[in-house]
Formats: sequence, C-alpha cells, structure tokens
Amino acid sequence: MEKIEELIAKDLLSIKAVFFRPDEPFTWASGIKSPVYCDNRLTLTSVKVRNDVENALAETVQAKFPQVEAVVGTATAGIAHAAIVGHLLRLPMGYVRAGAKDHGRKNQIEGKITSGMKVVVIEDLISTGGSSLEVIKVLREAGVNVLGMVSIFTYNMQKSKDALAEAKVTTYSLTNFDVIAEVAAQENYIKSEDIKRLLAFRNNPSDESWIKG
Repeated sequence: MEKIEELIAKDLLSIKAVFFRPDEPFTWASGIKSPVYCDNRLTLTSVKVRNDVENALAETVQAKFPQVEAVVGTATAGIAHAAIVGHLLRLPMGYVRAGAKDHGRKNQIEGKITSGMKVVVIEDLISTGGSSLEVIKVLREAGVNVLGMVSIFTYNMQKSKDALAEAKVTTYSLTNFDVIAEVAAQENYIKSEDIKRLLAFRNNPSDESWIKG
C-alpha cells in the first residue's frame, strides 16, 4: 500500500500545487530565490486531490489527537481545509484572522472557540513557522488548549522545527519537502541530480549557491 506521504506528494505535484523549477528560480517577496512554488489552494479545485488531502487530514487529526473538540483554520489558506475536516469529523470549526477586526466585536478568533476548548490547528503549509506560531499564540492567549497542528506540507526547515519545538507545539504533516523532491525525481518532474540542489536550498534558503548546480 502506498504511503500517505508519497500519495499526497504525487497529488500536489500532479496539479502543480507544489512546483519545482530549479533552473528558473522563483523570487519570494523577501527577495530570496526559490526552486519551489507552493500553492495548496489548488488542492480545492481538484476533486481527487481534495478528497485525498481532506480525508488524510481528518484521519491524522483523529489518530493523533483523539481528544480534539474543534478544529481551527489559519487565515486564509487553512480555512477551507479546516471547514472540510470539521465536517468529516463532525466537529466545530473556527479560524484565526491575520489581525483583529477594526469593527463590530473586533474578533480575531472567528467561530465559537472558547477558553479551555481542546483544538487542533489546520495549516496548509509550514515554511519558517512564523505565521503558524502567531495563530498558536492568539489561541493560547484566549485560553484555548491547542493540542497540536496538522498541515498538508512542510518545508522541513530547521528554523521552523526549532521554533515549533520551543513553543511546545506538536505537529504532523501529510508530506514534506524531502519526500516531494524524491517523488518529483521519480516522476520525471526534475532530474535526480537536482535533489541535492533542492535540499541545499531547504537547508539554507538565504544561500543562493545551489542555483549554480
């Protein structure tokens, strides 16, 4: 039986939700050159991939956090995934805004997510971990008991691993950068010799020496 990490990797590659282009790097908003483009919103437009992803997210939440009482999405990409997972598991769902509203009740946490509630955060991807940790901080400050986080994809960057570990956040991802790089080579999306370059980027995104091969 195919491992879930490989199945999701193939899914993401097939719809270019994760797209490798080591010879023509993308430029991030920060100016960093990157061999990978990631947009997990695309999973929502493919029935097959969406089914694989949402079922895997739901199964992971249920298996790893059986005491969960609600799921919480990250704004904005995690919201739809949390809604579907909540539906599959018959759980309440909410989400955390990037910032509090400046009108009405000025909520930052949307939905009936109350103090003491045991929740799992649903994230589309983890890169440096900064935005994910901000969501955790908002929830914890509101007294919510964050059991952990489940994401579709993680870059496996050491910076995020260290930050999440320091914040005592348990995380699980359906697939990761290393697995997708291997599958991309197997499926001929990239050359096998490109894997070393991709991992060099992953290990130190600010060092652009990988571009030269």
